Amino acid sequence: MTAGTSAPDRRVRRTLDALRAALVALMTEKDWDEISVQDICDRANVGRSTFYTHFDDKGALLLAGFEDLRRQLRAHRGKERGQRLGWARGLIDHAYEQRDLFRALLGKRSGHLVTRRFRRLIAELIKQDLARPRDERIHADAVVHYVAGAFLELLTWWIDARSPLGPDDIEHTFRRMTEPALAAVL
Repeated sequence: MTAGTSAPDRRVRRTLDALRAALVALMTEKDWDEISVQDICDRANVGRSTFYTHFDDKGALLLAGFEDLRRQLRAHRGKERGQRLGWARGLIDHAYEQRDLFRALLGKRSGHLVTRRFRRLIAELIKQDLARPRDERIHADAVVHYVAGAFLELLTWWIDARSPLGPDDIEHTFRRMTEPALAAVL
């Protein structure tokens, strides 16, 4: 690969990183519905045409960030072989490191789209980890949404309440409460 062919990739990567960083910063300052594409472009020092070259709207930018997070969590899950819901610790650690962002992401200011997309991310991770329920009257999607709801509520409480508990405590709590429920149906 020559220097000329790798330069555009680095520029594109820098632009995408700047747009994501701008969105993250704005989400800690404003409600989701108050953030405009122009706000993102101004913060990232990127033109609107450049933004629209990569994304259809701010929701697409958010989804791209969630996709990056999903990839990171899948890689973390790979390190936790043999442990059901191995991605959970990676997400708990990420939420702890990015508390202000997660308060904005999961709090009242996030907007319905943000919360719904984050819940979907969690549900997809869970679905990949769980077997079909033994009891045919229990639908697999019901189990997925039950666990996703529990995880999301625990994470939201932890971040919003500014709990003194650390990531180890939250993971332990999640596992102690969730594993018996999963063992009963899987």
